[in-house]
Amino acid sequence: MPKHETINYLEFPSRDLEATKAFFESCFGWTFTDYGPDYAAFSDAAVDGGFFRSDAVATTATGSALIVFYSEKLEETLEKVQQCGGTILKPIFSFPGGRRFQFAEPSGNELAVWSDR
Repeated sequence: MPKHETINYLEFPSRDLEATKAFFESCFGWTFTDYGPDYAAFSDAAVDGGFFRSDAVATTATGSALIVFYSEKLEETLEKVQQCGGTILKPIFSFPGGRRFQFAEPSGNELAVWSDR
């Protein structure tokens, strides 16, 4: 049951729904439910959400919020992101509290992965 006044669902644009779905299925184990040709909902990502067909992309350069994953094995996750078709935008760097990298999934949306290790 959703908790009052907490983030419950995220939506992202996608230039290529099939490539986006394949990336997140193979890289992070998400499952998808299609709702017509222009929308796919995802689950198994700690928070549910969806992708809608759009030429827009979510990037920090355009003011978008940055969605950040957690990894216990940052280098392994970086390698997996690349193998699944992601593009590394910022290689692993340190910040107070840990390390992270930023990447674009096949439709161009920017995300990050961090670790405290």
